[in-house]
Amino acid sequence: MNTQLILERYIENIMQIMTPYGTGTGFIIDNLIITNSHVVGGLKEVVVSSKTLKRTISKVLYDDPYFDLAFIHYEAQRPQTPLILATQNVEDGDSTIAIGHPYGLNYTATEGIVSRASRLQGDLEYIQIDAAINPGNSGGPLLNAKGEVTGVNTFIIQNANNLGFALPYFYLQEALTAFKAQKSEAIIKCPSCKNLIEEQTISNDYCPECGVKLETARLRRKGYNPTGPTKLMEEILSDLDINVTLARRSQASWRMDEGSARIDINYYDNGIIIGDTKLCAIPSKNIDKIYDYMLEENDKLSYLQFSISENSIYLSYLIVDSSLTFNEGKTAIERLIKYSNKYDDILINEYGAIEQKRDEED
Repeated sequence: MNTQLILERYIENIMQIMTPYGTGTGFIIDNLIITNSHVVGGLKEVVVSSKTLKRTISKVLYDDPYFDLAFIHYEAQRPQTPLILATQNVEDGDSTIAIGHPYGLNYTATEGIVSRASRLQGDLEYIQIDAAINPGNSGGPLLNAKGEVTGVNTFIIQNANNLGFALPYFYLQEALTAFKAQKSEAIIKCPSCKNLIEEQTISNDYCPECGVKLETARLRRKGYNPTGPTKLMEEILSDLDINVTLARRSQASWRMDEGSARIDINYYDNGIIIGDTKLCAIPSKNIDKIYDYMLEENDKLSYLQFSISENSIYLSYLIVDSSLTFNEGKTAIERLIKYSNKYDDILINEYGAIEQKRDEED
């Protein structure tokens, strides 16, 4: 089976995992979403999405820093063609396919070979591959030529060309079997004694079996707590009845859709907060009328402003973090959300502007 056919057949199984700390990949096995522990970042909940599932909040049921595995709750419709685990180990030179979302480029499949079937890192074996994997691939499936899961793409060697490593399927099978035997949720695997610990039995973040400090337990207890202007921005969005967890794309980036408009808010390191919407594109005709209309509207608008970059029209709000207040920020963002869809429709329907194409939502 070639790479394109494998991707088309199993694409419904491939998930994107989103947290305030970044994004990664997951895949469905036995009605669970499999990913890496470092992808979920010690959180109790993450945002997941797929070709057939809109962004939704899901619980992290199992966190295993030893194998670098995590299992996430999945309750949507099962894929028509489910992925299955391989039953035989890979060998040097075998063809292999990695699927994931590197750098936000959704559903990217890369081909390669098994460079080394068993490469010891610490006391665990890994499959070394030359298929290109990058940040965002973590937690995605490594498949053989039959489309079976041979491993979980886990890490790369920085500043090296195509040196990737996947956790072999047999470790995943071991973790799945142990987790299911617990018949419980919120399980943390102690990286020291390797026992599976129910989170509710953990006191002061120490393993009740061996006494080692459990960093995962501390992170889950602490959760994600924004501070400063980021916290204020999320308070504003929450007051506008926006689900901040679903809107959040990173610790300083949020996205909302309103009608045909997509609103992005970003807080930059230089202290500038920009909320903007990439509206329609300038048409080849009636350009002067569109310019006149936007200039007239700019004179009427407060907080917001039209601008053009290349041939795209933007509606934007810009402020320095030290000047951001709850009331003014709420008024500006509320107007940006409301007017973006309105102006997009007007420019397209009345002035012949061109509707923008969007990449797949991540």
